[in-house]
Amino acid sequence: MSKKPLILVVNDDSIYAPGIRSLIKVMNDFGDVVVVAPKNPQSGMSHAISLNNPLIYDKVIIDNGPQIEYSCNGTPSDCVKIAFNKILTRKPDLCVSGINHGSNSSINVIYSGTMAAALEASIAGVPSMGFSLLNYSSDAEFSLSEKVARIIVSNFFKNLLPKDICLNVNIPNIPVNKFNGIKICRQAKANWIEEFDERKNPSGKTYYWLTGKFINNDDKNDTDEWALTNNYVSIVPVKYDLTDYNFISKLELLNNAK
Repeated sequence: MSKKPLILVVNDDSIYAPGIRSLIKVMNDFGDVVVVAPKNPQSGMSHAISLNNPLIYDKVIIDNGPQIEYSCNGTPSDCVKIAFNKILTRKPDLCVSGINHGSNSSINVIYSGTMAAALEASIAGVPSMGFSLLNYSSDAEFSLSEKVARIIVSNFFKNLLPKDICLNVNIPNIPVNKFNGIKICRQAKANWIEEFDERKNPSGKTYYWLTGKFINNDDKNDTDEWALTNNYVSIVPVKYDLTDYNFISKLELLNNAK
């Protein structure tokens, strides 16, 4: 490897997904790229890690780019852990995850394998960012996503992120000429109303498919959902520290309770 910046690329849609191929192409313009990504789709895995199954990774060649690539049979977080501990010879300068096929805005961030992989890197002291396009199709158009990734990564190398910060970047599914810019936002207060579609298999056994409806309970104009609805790219800085600092003082009455 050269002395150019070292960039780790991960995702949750699998190493073969169109989104990660677009992100790899962009990152090759910024440094030496190593890809460690799941062999199979791992959407919705959040921060799961493999404790009861052995991990295996294999070097692969998928296209003719200069990047070095490995597929792994584990989760997105597994991919980052094994990259740091077994594959890379030094800590990367940046970890980028995605480009995810589908939204990771608002409450979706806690379910996201894409964002968990990015956060896993920040836990290890590597600045990170996750990119998601609001289009679930394998035929999604990534022109705007590539443009946005270039803008954000270029600015990263001019103004480095704190090592424990991760950027959650969501991109509306619009043509480039409809793009209104980038908004730094907070996470909208929203939730899913789950439904379980009940079906029968050929032997008569009942099984269920999880479905649901996304409900945005936040009408303020400083949220990621507002930005995306209004043709802006949203960026929410997130951290792995889940402490509610504002509530600590209110719980002090429990200090030393027996």
